[in-house]
Amino acid sequence: MYRTHTCGELSAKSKGEVVLSGWVHKRRDLGGVIFVDLRDRYGITQVVFHPDKVADFSVAEGLKYEYIIKVKGAVVKRDKKSINKELSTGEIELLVSEVEVLSKAKAMPFEIFDARKAEEDEDLRLKYRFLEIRREKLKNTLIFRAKMLKVIRDYMDNNGFIELATPVLTVSSPEGARDFLVPSRLHPGKFYALPQAPQQYKQLLMVGGMDRYYQIAPCMRDEDPRADRSPGEFYQLDVETSFMTSDEFFQLMEPLFIELTKFAGKQVKESPFPRIPYKEVMETYGGDRPDLRYDLKMVDVAEWAKQTGFKVFAEAEFVRALVVPGGAKFTRKEIDEEFTDVAKRAHAKGLAWMKYVEGKFEGSIAKFFSEQELLSLRDLVKAEEGSIVFFSADNWKISCTALGAVRTLVAKKLNLSDPNLVAWAWVVDFPMYELNEESGKIDFGHNPFSMPMGGLEALNDENPLNILADQYDIIANGLEISSGAVRNKDPEIMYRAFAVAGYDKKAVDAKFGHMIRAFEFGAPPHCGFAPGIERLVMLLTNEDNIRNVVPFPKNQKAEEPMMGSPSVVDDKQLKELHIKIDSNNK
Repeated sequence: MYRTHTCGELSAKSKGEVVLSGWVHKRRDLGGVIFVDLRDRYGITQVVFHPDKVADFSVAEGLKYEYIIKVKGAVVKRDKKSINKELSTGEIELLVSEVEVLSKAKAMPFEIFDARKAEEDEDLRLKYRFLEIRREKLKNTLIFRAKMLKVIRDYMDNNGFIELATPVLTVSSPEGARDFLVPSRLHPGKFYALPQAPQQYKQLLMVGGMDRYYQIAPCMRDEDPRADRSPGEFYQLDVETSFMTSDEFFQLMEPLFIELTKFAGKQVKESPFPRIPYKEVMETYGGDRPDLRYDLKMVDVAEWAKQTGFKVFAEAEFVRALVVPGGAKFTRKEIDEEFTDVAKRAHAKGLAWMKYVEGKFEGSIAKFFSEQELLSLRDLVKAEEGSIVFFSADNWKISCTALGAVRTLVAKKLNLSDPNLVAWAWVVDFPMYELNEESGKIDFGHNPFSMPMGGLEALNDENPLNILADQYDIIANGLEISSGAVRNKDPEIMYRAFAVAGYDKKAVDAKFGHMIRAFEFGAPPHCGFAPGIERLVMLLTNEDNIRNVVPFPKNQKAEEPMMGSPSVVDDKQLKELHIKIDSNNK
């Protein structure tokens, strides 16, 4: 009786005759005896074809790389000299009695398994993504993703959450990105929108009394691609809870992230997770999603700078310094071509610096300061021997972000980021509003459905730019994993919050009237967030590109080479949808 097994489960304890199916991973002909490494997603088993033991040996002779075959045979132990310790099945091999070719394979468009080969063109790999999935790294990442989702679902189920699906065809609303629109055949001239997120639906579920909701939700946004953002579509763990403060929500969800970190074989740097106000995180680390695995902090040196004779510093609105121990080894070429470049890409006019070597400062700007001023600087920033001090002098935002970009490059250069450590943190107290630099008008700084701290009184009496929102991000290792907030569920406060940003009651009703109506029937206080699934996988597998954790991703042009999307559709389909293509705008 033959029993079917996978290629990764056989061992020295396996007995009897078995059936294996898989891909021809390697083939070797050693003096008439043919050895094949047979592969499936579980592992590799060596199978052996002897001319006098196989019913049709010519089939074995015709086997080629990546053919899919089925073999029957007996499990035997290898002798000690031929044991392969690199394989889980390395103590045994299968002596084949029957072989069947299930599928032949053409020559591969690129080498799948030879690590010596250079990385192929990405579009070529994406065109043949089904082949790239056979590679161990990508295969294991996709398996990790599936297992990670089970960990998430088990946690949510064990904590009283209900998984509910929300519509994929919905209404267009201003949520920060361009909508993907779907024309309606039954309602000419009208369009559905694919959901940027289930934000409004999950709040309406709270109104409906579903106090702990979640889903692994598809989200579609017409955005440009980035290393950490898929063009078009992504998934998120969409979560909403009722009757909770943000602090209570943090306490509920932190154990999930700790569990996921341990599941990935990594360590959590600090628990409970630090909670850092937005202003502090910007001024200390130069961004609102800093990598906290290393302790490089910026220092405010504006007061010192104003007392010096260096005009660039003395007249600047804000001056900050970043001290890098051991940074004196950076060459002038590195500083000019790399560090200055990242600062300029963060909109700085340039990057000033001084090295502290042999008890004194040196560098292009050192000559502009007196000896006493330099001594005061040394004490202020606590400069150590062999360190370098980078400076930014600009408005509040650029003085922060320019040095934040420098900080990130420093960490990369000095290998400061421990790949086995995850530094989780909550960033809190975001500004409710910001000044639109183009229009000069007040605009929402974050989610418009967030509750302003101080409520209606703050909206009526305070400078809008001083109002904070009960909003939060969860970050880790330089990635923003999710935004979230305590929601604004009071119609009066909502109308006023939108009015501050220039939206009258009519405009709010036109876009969010359904939300207002629902809240008028009684809405519990509620809050939530939506961690990105792909970013979680990136974080936990140390991937630096989101396309490496998606089974079938789009490329940097938002195209999918394998299926050929987006594609042209025929005139009949367009006519049914009452759509005409303007050839002048192609």
